[in-house]
Amino acid sequence: MKLVQILGTGCAKCDKFKQNAEEAVKRSGVEALVEKITDINVITGFGVMMTPALAIDGEVKLVGKVASPEEIEKLLQ
Repeated sequence: MKLVQILGTGCAKCDKFKQNAEEAVKRSGVEALVEKITDINVITGFGVMMTPALAIDGEVKLVGKVASPEEIEKLLQ
């Protein structure tokens, strides 16, 4: 099972990013857990200085933009 993490402080962009990630997981058929991380200390622990960001299995894949479900789906493969 993959762990998909949305890193963000709770803004509307972060909420949209989480929705897009959940949609991408549904479309891809990949077994994954999507979680949202809002703790700034955890976010900076990933080395992320700009949100929103996306991490898959602990590896940061995207920073500073809201990816579409299609973009996230490609990263899940």
